[in-house]
Amino acid sequence: MHSCLPLVAAGALFASAAIGADKPVNAGPYVPSPTSVVADMLALAEVGPKDFVIDLGSGDGRIVLTAAKVFGARGFGVDINEKLVKEANEAARAQGLSDRASFGIQDLFKTDIRKATVLTMYLLPNTVNMLKDKLLAELNPGTRILSHDYPLAGWIPEKYVQMDLEDKVHISGVTTTLIYLYVVPARAEGRWSARLPAALSKEPVRLSLQQQITRVAGAARIGGRDVLLEEARLRGERFTFRLALGGRTYAFTGTVKGGAIEGTVEGGALKDAAWSAAPAN
Repeated sequence: MHSCLPLVAAGALFASAAIGADKPVNAGPYVPSPTSVVADMLALAEVGPKDFVIDLGSGDGRIVLTAAKVFGARGFGVDINEKLVKEANEAARAQGLSDRASFGIQDLFKTDIRKATVLTMYLLPNTVNMLKDKLLAELNPGTRILSHDYPLAGWIPEKYVQMDLEDKVHISGVTTTLIYLYVVPARAEGRWSARLPAALSKEPVRLSLQQQITRVAGAARIGGRDVLLEEARLRGERFTFRLALGGRTYAFTGTVKGGAIEGTVEGGALKDAAWSAAPAN
């Protein structure tokens, strides 16, 4: 998809190559960009007043400042450049945003990101993928991640925007720019004991799910046979799939939360019929 979005801003950030490591690596260049791009990027993630935005490599702070000023969100940014961090905090004070936007000098691998509902980054590809385990371990299901230019290997983006920008040539040698939007998935992998509407099964049904980050596959053991889940998808806590039973196809929707799955199923004579699942013993 092509867009007229300008180039995303990024901070100059040097971070440890791994948590606890001492040798810093260059995690990305500082690329000052028009504020308008930041608003477009945050709009892609549907940022709003209830959000807490964390920017890894925040530069002069324009992403978090725009999130606060334009979208009413709160948040903070981290960067290793003391001068840029000082400028960002001064800008927050000057714009009357200090209560909602702050900045600090931190190693991004050691930054506590658990409060984020939206996380943004413009980092080198190796750094982006070294962060994958941290993102999965610390971010809550449903958190949106915006990555400029470099994808998270193994993750399926919810959306991406591609554009051609002459300003990009001096950075990467090409005009192509990408913004990837991801949603952190819940953990659904394992064996579940599910209770379906009596019309589908009077006995508990065993669900066996395999998960590779945002990809989910599996089968339901019903009536002594395994039925493959079709079109299985996990977006944050929302789990959807289809089952073909008795010549009909049933659409399941559920929420994975607190060690359980609860939702509804539709198909045939069923409409908004309840189903649930708990971890199997």
